[in-house]
Amino acid sequence: MRLILLGPPGAGKGTQSQRLVEKFGVPQLSTGDMLRDAVRAGTDVGLRAKAVMDAGKLVSDEIVNAIVSERIDQPDAVNGFILDGYPRTLIQADAVEQMLADKGLELDCVIELEVDDNVLVERISGRYSCAKCGTGYHDTNKKPHVAGVCDKCGSTEFKRRPDDNAETVRTRLEAYYKQTSPLIGYYYAKGKLRKVDGMADMDDVTASIEKILSELQD
Repeated sequence: MRLILLGPPGAGKGTQSQRLVEKFGVPQLSTGDMLRDAVRAGTDVGLRAKAVMDAGKLVSDEIVNAIVSERIDQPDAVNGFILDGYPRTLIQADAVEQMLADKGLELDCVIELEVDDNVLVERISGRYSCAKCGTGYHDTNKKPHVAGVCDKCGSTEFKRRPDDNAETVRTRLEAYYKQTSPLIGYYYAKGKLRKVDGMADMDDVTASIEKILSELQD
């Protein structure tokens, strides 16, 4: 199963990716995590990335694609993977297609989580997490069972990301529509795109995604 989840910030890609990881045993490949791991491991491409980041510059598509390629070759990705946060642009999408083709692989599916912008703003601006273990919560959608106490570790300290506010979220949505939403048409043209109602209950979204993946395997 080689899969990309598409959707704007707050659409639920992270939550659904984690559920698929647990069910299918394939890794979720986050570009941020992969960059940090490559730098920490001191691989050739990791050292290149470190030099760029130390200079305060953005890591190029070429380096990111090399890191993705390196990560896909790891044993835990032999049965597939879920790409998280990459590709973000049409240029990156072309690079991913070529990189996979060079390995004799191809994407099985690209699933778009369709959501309403106003609901996204509410979703993201209401997010917070446990300061100790990182478990995520929401002001209305996912409160701790006991108010002020983390369900997982019992901590009473919580935090919010400084950019999880309505104004910043709308700016991020604008960037998504400019840079990433063209991928919807790109993968539709390739016959890879499937759509899921991201406004539904989380369990229903999961069921819809799993139904799509099951049909692909038939």
